[in-house]
Amino acid sequence: MRIVVDYDLCESNALCMTAAPEVFEVRDDDFLYVLQDEPSEELRAKVEEAVRRCPKQAIVIEG
Repeated sequence: MRIVVDYDLCESNALCMTAAPEVFEVRDDDFLYVLQDEPSEELRAKVEEAVRRCPKQAIVIEG
């Protein structure tokens, strides 16, 4: 599984971070950081939840 973020769409509202804090982080500079580009399969449910929560649909799972 690979995480792809469209940073042009992303508003850094941290809903993804709430769903999967192991994978996503919004820092004090108000930018989203992907902590794991290729998280393990055990995190798939959390990452899928993060994708669903994104109001701008800026996150995609490949694979």
